[in-house]
Amino acid sequence: MNITGVELRRVQMPLTAPFRTSFGVAHHRDILLVRVVTPEAEGWGECVAMESPMYSDEYTDGAAEVLRRFLVPMLAAVPDLDANRVAPALSGVKGHRMAKAALETAVLDAELRAAGTSFGRHLGAVRDRVRCGVSIGITDSVGRLLEEVAGYLDEGYVRIKLKIQPGWDVEPVAAVRERFGDRVPLQVDANAAYTLADAQALARLDAFGLELIEQPLAAGDLHQHAVLARRLSTPICLDESIESAADAAHALSIGACSIVNIKPGRVGGYLEARRIHDLCLANGVAVWCGGMLETGLGRAANVALAALPGFTLPGDTSASRRYYAADLTEPFELSEGTLAVPRGPGLGVAPLADRLAEVTTHTEWLRTESTM
Repeated sequence: MNITGVELRRVQMPLTAPFRTSFGVAHHRDILLVRVVTPEAEGWGECVAMESPMYSDEYTDGAAEVLRRFLVPMLAAVPDLDANRVAPALSGVKGHRMAKAALETAVLDAELRAAGTSFGRHLGAVRDRVRCGVSIGITDSVGRLLEEVAGYLDEGYVRIKLKIQPGWDVEPVAAVRERFGDRVPLQVDANAAYTLADAQALARLDAFGLELIEQPLAAGDLHQHAVLARRLSTPICLDESIESAADAAHALSIGACSIVNIKPGRVGGYLEARRIHDLCLANGVAVWCGGMLETGLGRAANVALAALPGFTLPGDTSASRRYYAADLTEPFELSEGTLAVPRGPGLGVAPLADRLAEVTTHTEWLRTESTM
C-alpha cells in the first residue's frame, strides 16, 4: 500500500479535574495525534508526551518537530514498509521514543485495518475484557483523598494507586488502609520523587501491605533501586527506568525490581511493549499496563495490550470519564471493574468527527511517497 501522507494534529483536551503528581499539576492535555493515510485505510497513533518535559525529556512541541523533520521523512524513504520495519527505520534518531511510538502505532493501525485484524488479535490478546485500576493524584487533604477513593471503589475499580511524594506518603496510605481495610488492592507511585537517603522513610510503607511501590528513585538509578529493594518488603515496580526490553532484562538481572509497568509510549511502541511482556512472562515477572491520560485512541491500544497473558495485575486503563467529560472516541465504559477489548479492525475505534473538530488546535499535512 502506498502511504499518501501523514497528518500531525494537535488537540487540547480539558481534564475533568486537575491531576497532581510529584512533578506537577495537569489541568488539560495538549495531545499530538498522528494519522497515517493510505488508499486502503488510515491509521491513528497518539503521542503521550506531555506539554512540558517534566515527566520525561520528551514534550509535545519537540515530538511534533522530530516527526516533521526526521521521523516521517526517514519512514517515507523505506521501501516495502510495514509496522515491523518502523523501529529499525527510525533507529538512527536517538531517543524520542514517544514520537516513534505514535508513528509506529499509526502505521500498525492502518496495516491492521486494511487486513481486517484487530490490535488485540495481532498482539496476542487472550481475554475479551481487562481488569481496571485507577490512579489518584495528590490531593489537598486526606479527607479529599478518602472521598475520591470511595467514589472510585463505588464505580467498580478493582485497584487503587496513590501518587506520593516526600511529605505525602505514610499519612495518606495509612488513612486509606484504615478507612477501606486490606480488601482493597493498593499501590503507590512516587514518579522518582525520592532518593536512597529516604530508604528508612519508604520502609514505613511496608506496614500497609501494598502490592508495590512504583518508581521510587530516579530513572537512571537501577543499582540504587536494587539496594532499596533489599531494604523493603514491599515489591518495587519500575516505570520510567524501563525504556526497552534490554532495560527490563538488566533491571531484573540485578534485582532492581520484581514488577514492571509497561507504557508503550515510553518504550517506543506496542511491538517493543510486547517484547517486554514476553521477556517478563518467560521469567515469571508480573507486568501491568500504565497510563498517560490517553484519549480513547490510546486507551483502545492499551486495553488490547493489557489483554495479553502476562498482564496479571490491573492496569491504569481507566474508563474515559476518569479524565475526560467527552472523549475523542465513543467512551470506554467500566463494567464490573473491567473494560472491553475492542474487536474491530486495527484499534477498533475512530475519532468522532464533531468532537475531533471541536478540540483541534492545529493540523499539518506531510506528503510522503513510501510504500507499505
